Amino acid sequence: MTTGTEGDGENVSTAETGEAIPELVIISGMSGAGRSTAAKCLEDLGWFVVDNLPPALIPTMVDLGARSQGNVARIAVVVDVRGRRFFDNLRDSLADLAAKGVRRRTLFLEASDDALVRRFESVRRPHPLQGDGRIVDGIAKERDLLRELRGEADLVVDTSNLNVHELRAKMSAQFAGEEEPELRATVMSFGYKYGLPVDADLVIDCRFLPNPHWVPELRPFTGLNEQVSEYVFEQPGAKEFLDGYAELLRIVEAGYRREGKRYVTVAVGCTGGKHRSVAMSEKLARRMAADGVETVVVHRDMGRE
Repeated sequence: MTTGTEGDGENVSTAETGEAIPELVIISGMSGAGRSTAAKCLEDLGWFVVDNLPPALIPTMVDLGARSQGNVARIAVVVDVRGRRFFDNLRDSLADLAAKGVRRRTLFLEASDDALVRRFESVRRPHPLQGDGRIVDGIAKERDLLRELRGEADLVVDTSNLNVHELRAKMSAQFAGEEEPELRATVMSFGYKYGLPVDADLVIDCRFLPNPHWVPELRPFTGLNEQVSEYVFEQPGAKEFLDGYAELLRIVEAGYRREGKRYVTVAVGCTGGKHRSVAMSEKLARRMAADGVETVVVHRDMGRE
């Protein structure tokens, strides 16, 4: 564990004592999905990290941080299946934290079954919940156990195709800044033939538009190419779709801000993730950025054959 840096001026204070309440991140997710890497990254960024803390003790940890005279301004708590018997206390603890005005976020690390099986087999370790069964049995039990927590998470990160360095970069991008925006968005293009992104909050389907893949002179390029983008948005309904969905996202963005949700992943799909979804993602991201949303564009499948 490490001691956090000085507060950034955004931590609230209790009316009775004037003590600064630490910012809190709860790290959870699938075993093998990178919880330890995420926790280590936050530790390196100056967060005070506690591994496997029973949820019932989280309010106590926050109270202790509030008495540290600003030395523990940011706390990260790892909650996993090893503490599964304490999960019944988690909702009560979160309600207690909300009543105290604690600035709290939940990070959930996700990965596909195939990726998790490969990782457990590579280190020759059993899954914590597999018992006498197979690794996939343990994974299925864990998914069921964490289903509700995943659904309520502020940020879901799919690590299936991320290496350690890429995960650390993603964590730094989300948690390093002292002054964080009200809302951060990742706009991700993808190909349906490679599967839906499991960390998507919203999914947009561009397959109703003609595919540039069938235009010989456009096939070698991607949606980043100006000619491809022009072709996509010259098609009937393309501009109207962009305008309509951008307007819909403004409503969603306002709602997320009201609810205190600070992260959203918008997945834009076409068949292969190379042309239509890439062009639409780029345009949509610019619209969101113009609305004051800090936006990152990721083209998941653009480089695939």
